[in-house]
Amino acid sequence: MKPRVLSGIQPTGNLHIGNYLGALRNWVKIQYDYESIFCIVDLHAVTVYQKPEDLKAKIVELAGLFLAAGIDPKHSMVIVQSMVPGHAELAWLLTCVTPVGWLQRMTQFKAKSEEQETIGSGLMQYPVLMAADILLYQAKVVPVGDDQSQHLELARDIAQRFNSLYGDTFVMPETRLPAVGARVMGLDEPEKKMSKSAPGSGHAVALLDPPEVIRKKIMRATTDSNPAVDFEKAGPGVVNLLAIFQAFSDWPDDKMKAHFSDMRYGDLKKQVAEMVETSLDPIQRRYREITSDPGYLDGVLRAGAERVDPIARSTVELVKGRMGVYTRG
Repeated sequence: MKPRVLSGIQPTGNLHIGNYLGALRNWVKIQYDYESIFCIVDLHAVTVYQKPEDLKAKIVELAGLFLAAGIDPKHSMVIVQSMVPGHAELAWLLTCVTPVGWLQRMTQFKAKSEEQETIGSGLMQYPVLMAADILLYQAKVVPVGDDQSQHLELARDIAQRFNSLYGDTFVMPETRLPAVGARVMGLDEPEKKMSKSAPGSGHAVALLDPPEVIRKKIMRATTDSNPAVDFEKAGPGVVNLLAIFQAFSDWPDDKMKAHFSDMRYGDLKKQVAEMVETSLDPIQRRYREITSDPGYLDGVLRAGAERVDPIARSTVELVKGRMGVYTRG
């Protein structure tokens, strides 16, 4: 029996090339090696206010992009988190065994709470819900970005604490990161990771950006004061552009150096833009085909929820039984 893999993305903002290179493309590559579950984590999204109509639209858009990027719904289970009640139920049970101090130390909670005047308690509990997402399906492998590695470690800590209190119940999840393209930086601020929520039209290339917008964003990308590409002295902006090209092209380092050394930045940007446009074109065409039939996406999501629900219910019943909570069976 194949080990189970699980990962997810929030349906907020615009999915961009960093999400694709750091997550989606990796999911597509590994999906047949595992029993694969890919989740649209809408319960995570509502830890901060979302306009209901926008959230609903983004859930559908994200599902379409999952499939357009190459996730195979005949093999992999594509689900919306809120359609499977076990996520929320297990999150509460795990909250009851998670020390508050563990949550207060989470760096993302500290950063996000500083950005807002008032915060909901869900923002602090976010990592417990993430742990529940993983442990609900007894996932062995969790491909996440390096910015989520602290959350995965917490999931492991929670699983270990539960197992020590109530007996062996959860599989200990492991992380897996792609070697190239795992961390794409912002075009306007190359010291910061490309983000779906960052303001500014020149920050990220969205997967659904038309070719003229892709070109415009990349041609305006931050570089440095050097006149041409110098691999030994390149600033973070130039390094980021080269990394984007290499991630899409899969060129080895020696080919990259031979091709781009001493190339002027205008020509570098043109070639990066062309590579990104060419790479995104089949995804965009497939997305338009998929979303032309709204009933198809709804069917995929319902089928995914039906396939994972027995796994989720089995885990919740096991956890409730171990804790002494009354169960149906």
